[in-house]
Amino acid sequence: MSVSVQYNSSRKPMDTMETLEKQLICPICLEIFSKPVVILPCQHNLCRKCANDIFQASNPYLASRSSAVGSGGRFRCPSCRHEVVLDRHGVYGLQRNLLVENIIDMFKQENNSTKPEPEVQKEGPMCDVHEEERINIYCVTCATPTCSLCKVFGAHKECQVAPLNNIYDSQKAKLTDCISMLVGNNDRIQGIIGQLEESCRAVEENGRRQKSRVCESFDHLYALLEERKSDLTLQISAEQDEKLTYINRLRRCYSDHLEAMAKVVEEGIRTMEEPEMAVFLQNAKPLLNQITEGTNISHLEKLERGYENMDHFTTNFSRVRQALHNVDFIRDDDEDEDEDGGTEEGAGLEGGGEETPTHPSSNPTHLSIEPAHRISDSAHSVSDPTHRVSDSTPTAQQSQILQNLNQRSPKPLPIPPVATDTPAQLSAPGSASSGVPTDDEENPRHVFSFSWLNSQK
Repeated sequence: MSVSVQYNSSRKPMDTMETLEKQLICPICLEIFSKPVVILPCQHNLCRKCANDIFQASNPYLASRSSAVGSGGRFRCPSCRHEVVLDRHGVYGLQRNLLVENIIDMFKQENNSTKPEPEVQKEGPMCDVHEEERINIYCVTCATPTCSLCKVFGAHKECQVAPLNNIYDSQKAKLTDCISMLVGNNDRIQGIIGQLEESCRAVEENGRRQKSRVCESFDHLYALLEERKSDLTLQISAEQDEKLTYINRLRRCYSDHLEAMAKVVEEGIRTMEEPEMAVFLQNAKPLLNQITEGTNISHLEKLERGYENMDHFTTNFSRVRQALHNVDFIRDDDEDEDEDGGTEEGAGLEGGGEETPTHPSSNPTHLSIEPAHRISDSAHSVSDPTHRVSDSTPTAQQSQILQNLNQRSPKPLPIPPVATDTPAQLSAPGSASSGVPTDDEENPRHVFSFSWLNSQK
């Protein structure tokens, strides 16, 4: 039990010294800080030599290391990547950390006093071929450490060798420079990463902005289509109401006439049944006049052929549908072609002085309406009441009366067609020949530019 306590008490100072040594290691040269020790604004410490190496690596445009004084500059802390800005004194303008230097001195004194006796195996690595020989030279030809016996008798007797400490110093200096250059390169890579992150944010913002613009343009197009649909349906409803009003008026006229003639027929039947001749003759003459006037319906208006047809409101959306299919974003080559076309058009106006006809692409949403054929030239023929056959078989007395009436009354003249006033036709928008593009004209190119929508208003 006493042995373990003695062991723990002996290990505690060693652990403390090892922990303190780790805190005094320079992050660049990976050794204990060498004087002078400078403190950075971020409170991390560096050897002044290591700080100068990092500064030179981060500023490769400087002519030499001596130019660091009096030029100023900046570099990043290797521990926390904080940017250190130097004044005109360079790294010599950084404050020395005297506290750390004193701690290093005390650590070295304590380490020397408590340092155990060097063991044999810590003198250096031994040669693999000559196990009793320590590696003490460096083969430059094979680029590997070796022992003296290998140079004299072994595999490296024909090779060029150098002292181990010389190669050690040169390789250590080279490695230090490479680490400093790598730190500077990491700083530049960090800057590139920052630029790429900024580019990503810019792309996302620009994408959202362009999507909003596209949605706004399509909403404008939807609103325009709804407005045009409302206008066209309003035109159809107006003509529909006008035609229905006119037809209902004619129907009422014919109904009134039919009702009057039915009363005349009833009166004629009652007169035919009159047994007194005197009374019959008194009533027959005005009745015959009423029948003659009733059979002549030329004074009544007649519905012209095809009046109920409304095919002239047929729309042709082929060009509009094609224009919507061709909606796309404006390309660079399209802009160049538009500029060339505008230049040629301007030259033609200046040279000839004639007006250039409007290209179909200026109004791609044109609705082509077929010509109206609302009323035909001939009227519906109305059968003569005198030639109408009754469903019931007339009596002999009624047949005799009708025969006498036909012999006495003059034959009715043929009914001439009456040109009656018809309701005014609604003019269809875009029916003018100048507004409808011909088939042999070049189809317009539609790009994602909704300026042509504004021309509809």
